[in-house]
Amino acid sequence: QVQLVESGGGLVQPGGSLRLSCAASGSIFGINAMGWYRQAPGKQRESVAVVTNGGVTDYASSVKGRFTISRDNTKITVYLEMNRLKPEDTAVYYCNVVADNWSADYWGQGTQVTVSS
Repeated sequence: QVQLVESGGGLVQPGGSLRLSCAASGSIFGINAMGWYRQAPGKQRESVAVVTNGGVTDYASSVKGRFTISRDNTKITVYLEMNRLKPEDTAVYYCNVVADNWSADYWGQGTQVTVSS
């Protein structure tokens, strides 16, 4: 049974920083990619940052230069370092893992990030 457990969300002032963590438990067969998605009220879920098994990263244009995705393969953990946060970054952030030749899709429970003064 695969589970993704997220931590690090919370309330932060504009310009501040947060570090999100997502730790996977259980057996995952052949990870293809790990990433972070977010959904703000009234908006569709969007990709924020993704890292493939080969180490290739991709960022949404709105976060490029401010957010950094990284991974720890020994722990099967993915991180999202968020710097210079803006109110428009406010959303529920979800951890995602795609595995087994892109056929398996796992999601975390979501963690709230609120950027407000």
